[in-house]
Amino acid sequence: MNAPLEQTSRLDVTGMDCGSCVAKIETALTRQPGVRRVQVSMAEGVVEIGHDDGVDPQALGRLLSGLGYRTKVVSPPMAAPSCGCGGCHAPAPASVPDRTPPWWRDKLGLLALCGVLLAVGQAALWLVPGTPEAVILPALAVGGLPVLRRAVNAARLGSPFSMEMLMSVAVAGALVVGAWDEAAMVVFLFGLGEALEGLAARKARAGIMALAQLLPKQVLRRQGDAWVETAATEVRVGDFLLLRPGDRLAVDGVVEDGEAGMDEAAVSGESRAVRRQPGDPVPAGAIALDGVLTIRATSDAADNTVTRIARLVERAQAAKSPFARFIDRFARWYTPAVVGAAALVMVLPPLVAGQDWGVWFYRGLALLLIGCPCALVISTPAALAASLAAGARRGILFKGGDVVERLAKVDLVGFDKTGTLTEGRPLVVRMAALSDDGRPWEAVAAGLCQGSSHPLARAIADYLQAGDGGTQEVTRAHAVPGRGIGGDWHGVSVFLGVVPMDGVVAEWQAQGKTVSVLTADQVPVLAFALEDGLRPDSKAAVARLRGLGLRLAILSGDHAAAARKVGDDLAMDVQAPLLPEAKMAAIRQWQQDGLVVAKVGDGINDAPALAAADVGIAMGGGSEIALETADCGLLGNRLGDVAAAVEAARRTMRVIRQNVFMALGLKGFFLVTTVVGLTGLWPAVLADTGATVLVTLNALRLLKLGHAQGGQAPSPSRP
Repeated sequence: MNAPLEQTSRLDVTGMDCGSCVAKIETALTRQPGVRRVQVSMAEGVVEIGHDDGVDPQALGRLLSGLGYRTKVVSPPMAAPSCGCGGCHAPAPASVPDRTPPWWRDKLGLLALCGVLLAVGQAALWLVPGTPEAVILPALAVGGLPVLRRAVNAARLGSPFSMEMLMSVAVAGALVVGAWDEAAMVVFLFGLGEALEGLAARKARAGIMALAQLLPKQVLRRQGDAWVETAATEVRVGDFLLLRPGDRLAVDGVVEDGEAGMDEAAVSGESRAVRRQPGDPVPAGAIALDGVLTIRATSDAADNTVTRIARLVERAQAAKSPFARFIDRFARWYTPAVVGAAALVMVLPPLVAGQDWGVWFYRGLALLLIGCPCALVISTPAALAASLAAGARRGILFKGGDVVERLAKVDLVGFDKTGTLTEGRPLVVRMAALSDDGRPWEAVAAGLCQGSSHPLARAIADYLQAGDGGTQEVTRAHAVPGRGIGGDWHGVSVFLGVVPMDGVVAEWQAQGKTVSVLTADQVPVLAFALEDGLRPDSKAAVARLRGLGLRLAILSGDHAAAARKVGDDLAMDVQAPLLPEAKMAAIRQWQQDGLVVAKVGDGINDAPALAAADVGIAMGGGSEIALETADCGLLGNRLGDVAAAVEAARRTMRVIRQNVFMALGLKGFFLVTTVVGLTGLWPAVLADTGATVLVTLNALRLLKLGHAQGGQAPSPSRP
């Protein structure tokens, strides 16, 4: 019997501004029948719910409304199949209009009214002798009853220690001891703190979501002989689009006609224009600067570079780092511990020392207001979300908060050579025939290289095509990781790559050249000598990494002399020649020596080593498998971004430590001053909301990571 199918619904949630909001929402939804999973992204203001077919997502939205949030059910990204065939889909839930409540039900409207009533009441108490304290009750009712309602709903849905409940108990206690005006001030300050939290959270969310909002809604698509404005969502692979100066591309594509400078900073972070001409790929989000282009779409609006980056950032934000999980565990015990401490403060001094019950009851109430862990819980995710968004804007993609945490601890960075430290555009400088059997080995080599994306194979193919020697068809062509490429030519097994030899091959290698040898049934028949210069930014990038105190090494599959030449130029340790398995072994040896290792590479040969390293970093000009395997992707293909990624990770962890210190420091300070009687209820409220606002604003500083500086990134050669 088939298991019930899961339906996915997404809710836009307004008012989700701190870590305790996330906890309340998760607790409330997971307790509902038919709900299988809940994933909350505070950074985006989105809740994704996996549930049984019969669950009404609008009812779940109303449930959250009872907790004080505005919700809108949006169509899920993919409805679950409605039957077992896999060929149909259940209808997506209808979108609910985003209804803004009237001012008398809006938090800001109620806050303003509460403030006015509080000011009037306080003025009456101060200016008119004999005015009863009940004049404060309207302000208390306007500001306090919505909080009490949310507290009751949260307790009913599994969150008895919510901030709203602590606030309600403290206010009720203040009324009992006769501190009516102070109770009203606490209610107003709580509302003001919530408003400030919301403002800071919206600012962070705007920075984080900017990437997903880049793409235009309308495009000019060719229909027959005319260009017709149409919705970007209707673009399909193969459609032709017109891009005019100032237009932004809605999908990934290839230039079919025209030439223009393109601003691709939205994807790669490169601040300088990149010249694009027919045959060049152009990512979604790029802007035409000075020419008109005809673009052939290679993706649709739902699956392009920008949307993939946005999804990656979204997943990364949802994945908690080990430090964040530790803070969450600590916070779960923090609130009950503070509530217990408040109870002890209320009863122990009067019982043990015979002190005044009213004084210690009041101090215990103030302690309750320090019991909310909002600032502590948000200290880590707010910083990580801002860092991930800033990195994505520059073209540095971290695949999770745990990656940032590990990268900040890196001791050693290992580099691939070809295409990473070098330009990846090698040139054939010599060719030698090793056989005189009269067969067209040059044409065979050209055919073997034709389908390969490896820089050496592309260089050999370009060299042979320039010689106009023709091409022989090679079947079963395949990559041999770390060695070269192989295939069949009329029953002959051919291979092009690293082959140890004496003679001319050894001479070229001794000169520091990279040598590829073509063999036929393991007999050498043709040899190529290639040279690949350093990237223009290699020396500066290496110096910057050394300035961060990192050890650097080259792990290369090339022969030792060629790798040593690059190592000598950059003053780096070299291990070569290494097959992929040997690169993994070198990384594991470093790890056994107690080092945290990052590996930087760009090709299929690097994928195993990238996976073995503590942090795998893939250059943007590299293969899809390298980018998929890596923990961090550098889309701009700039070597200097390796140092930028390490700096960003270290800066993020500094901000997280600052946030935790501020959150605990403020609460600890007011906890002590409250117990000794120096501060009362309203400073305790400021300790909570003020700490939350402070850690959020501190995290927002990470959004200021700018675009790339320096020279233009080198563009990878086209096949």
